[in-house]
Order: sequence, then structure tokens, then C-alpha cells
Amino acid sequence: MAAPAWRIRNALREYAFAFPGAREDTPWGESVAKVGKKIFAFFTPDASRAQRLTVKLPMSRDAALGVPGSEPTGYGLGRSGWVTIPLDRGVPPIEVLREWLEESYRAVAPKKLAAQLDARLDVRSR
Repeated sequence: MAAPAWRIRNALREYAFAFPGAREDTPWGESVAKVGKKIFAFFTPDASRAQRLTVKLPMSRDAALGVPGSEPTGYGLGRSGWVTIPLDRGVPPIEVLREWLEESYRAVAPKKLAAQLDARLDVRSR
């Protein structure tokens, strides 16, 4: 049985906020993950609403749009590679969602912080 959507959301938030320089902000009532002043992920703010993840995917956009119910993000963000993915049906494995979070982080993070992430991941793979 698949994990409840809010548990997936919480696991993804924990993963995102562990990236170098990542922090939470709550503009517009949304929970977002930022690095510096740039947003790299939007999360549903609480467990009482339909859970979704919004990320910037310059390389994996088409794959993410293949997830049932996913769509280009509104407000013109979809033209820049942002995709909103529901976490309550047909959700890909958590590993894929983590890869997409990482891709989104790398799309906006300063090179210095992305290099810190590379070093951290290299240590883990040994």
C-alpha cells in the first residue's frame, strides 16, 4: 500500500531542507523551499489539503508531465519548466521525486552550494 500523500510531502520537505543553504519560507500561504532568494520547490502548506509538489525541471519536465494529474505550473511558471505534481494518485517512487527536487535545487542554487551538495552525495556513495 502506498504511503499517504502527506507523509510523502513531509519526507520530501525533510529532504529538500537538508540541501546546502536551503530554508523554508511561506509567501502567499504556501510552504516553499528556497536557496538564497530563489524558490526551488513549493509544498502544500498542511495535511488538510490535496498534497502536491511544484518543482523547476529543465531536464525532466516531460517525464514529470507524464505523471497522472501533473501539469505545467500556473502563473506563467510552466513556460519556465515548472511542473506541479499531485502526491495523492499515481505518484512516482519517492526516489524519483527526490531526484526532481535535486534537479530543481540545482537549477537555481549558486554553483558553490551545488558543489557542496555534490561533495555530500559523493561521500554517501562511498
